[in-house]
Amino acid sequence: MPVPTEELTLSIVNAVTGTALAVGGATPRRWQLTPVPAAKGGKEQDDQAYVIRDVDSGQVLDNPAAADGSIKRSDAADGKLNQQWHVVPVEGEAGLYLIEDAKDRAVLDLDDTRVVLREHDEDAPSQRWRFVPSEPERVSDPVLRFASLQHWNGRRSWRLHPSPALRPAPDAAPSFSDMLLVLDRYGSTTAATGSVKGATGSTEEVTDGANRTYRGQPGWWAEPGTRFLADVTGEGRHDIVALTPDKGAVTSVSRGDGTFEDERVLHGPMPAPDPADRWTLADLTGEGRPDIVVLAADGVRVSRQDETGAFTPEGGMPVLAAFGHKEKAGAWLADRHPRLLADTTGDGRLDIVGFHDDGVWVALQDEKGTFDEPRYVLAEFGVEQGWTTAVEHPRFVIRTTADGPLDLVGYGPQGVVVARGRGDGTFARPVLALNDFGPAQGWTSTKHVRFVADVTGDGTPDLVGFGDQGVWVAHNRGDGRFDQAQLVCGGFGHGEHAGGWRVDRHPRFLADITGDGRVDIVGFGGPGVYVARNLHRRFRTR
Repeated sequence: MPVPTEELTLSIVNAVTGTALAVGGATPRRWQLTPVPAAKGGKEQDDQAYVIRDVDSGQVLDNPAAADGSIKRSDAADGKLNQQWHVVPVEGEAGLYLIEDAKDRAVLDLDDTRVVLREHDEDAPSQRWRFVPSEPERVSDPVLRFASLQHWNGRRSWRLHPSPALRPAPDAAPSFSDMLLVLDRYGSTTAATGSVKGATGSTEEVTDGANRTYRGQPGWWAEPGTRFLADVTGEGRHDIVALTPDKGAVTSVSRGDGTFEDERVLHGPMPAPDPADRWTLADLTGEGRPDIVVLAADGVRVSRQDETGAFTPEGGMPVLAAFGHKEKAGAWLADRHPRLLADTTGDGRLDIVGFHDDGVWVALQDEKGTFDEPRYVLAEFGVEQGWTTAVEHPRFVIRTTADGPLDLVGYGPQGVVVARGRGDGTFARPVLALNDFGPAQGWTSTKHVRFVADVTGDGTPDLVGFGDQGVWVAHNRGDGRFDQAQLVCGGFGHGEHAGGWRVDRHPRFLADITGDGRVDIVGFGGPGVYVARNLHRRFRTR
């Protein structure tokens, strides 16, 4: 797994004794690992070096070349090789590392209570260390709720009131309104395999695809019987799309005010659809018209949209014999191998990014609209590196800085991992960017949904998790680093007081349904579609 960096506060724990690293005193220290930048104009280092800094004193781990091999803490000195360390994963033992001196290649060892440098011995477990991030600090914004007002003439209106139930963070401001029911269609029954109510009032079978479907960006993949959001009209607003067995793809277009129009048919039923197929709508070529893209058994198929809004042909034309379910197309499985559409090169055309067992594969799209054969670009984010399923560890391809290329962002076992994009379809080594939203912090695919989306409208995406108490957001600082998570909405959560939303029955999304550049929350509950509007963080607390 990736080395924990990016200003995370860590304990460095010995694998044998379980004691935390304490240098220059008996009290265990808290550390931060800071990557040593490459020389100006140089290439990225193949063997990344780190400075290991004591959080409390500001001093760094130093090798003074003492006769007995002991190490100490010293004031930091730029470029001093004695203060630089390599962090080397122990082969075959996930989560364990060797801490190697960058100068002499000796490794940290524990001699009783004394920390020393010794030659590497693969049979010495005392030379193996574990990085344990500090517990995340979670705070809450006050939640705004709609309070009903009665008037002398019988008219009713609503006013937003803050709830006193939550402790606000300093200088916090509410991000979302309370949730309101805006459409009595597309709802789920209380059964695990419920129904979607169509425009005619008939019901159609819904699978548990809300749990198994991977939701990528810029659209979401869906299977027959599921619901998702996509910009159907090309007007910059997300609309509701449902894949029904008898009518095909139907849509309710956003009106731009948080409500939706009546249902209409978007695309007829697929001929003999494969249950393993996954659908989405995306503007592949940048022409302003979204096409239907299908991950099929034989690879990727596309139904182009013409000027009249019609899609042809039925079933789509094959554009790439890869990323499909069959062995000849790569044997990609929906529950294990996420596949995304993203412009990894900045040319305005969407490429295909896939996360297979061995890591990341990318197929670039050229100016003619055809795709190159996939190439292997990164030995991370795959099943073999601990990313077991698509829903347990969601992965995204999204720009985490305002003007940089697209990066890889994943919710891994220990938290949120980011691999910076290079702008050519390849990516740098990943780092752990936030110790939250992972299984280690109690987040699980059976109860929680996680996304990456721009909540504030500042052009950089934030980390969003639908937890037990409601919706948590870790705001992007603007440079791809993230603050600690805050609770910004008291609804759409797994807990009964937060609505009792269930992953296998109630899909939830973050999407801009008004066209104002900020995402709102859309959830498919029992009665229908619920919306919590983004309040632009205009309300201040005192």
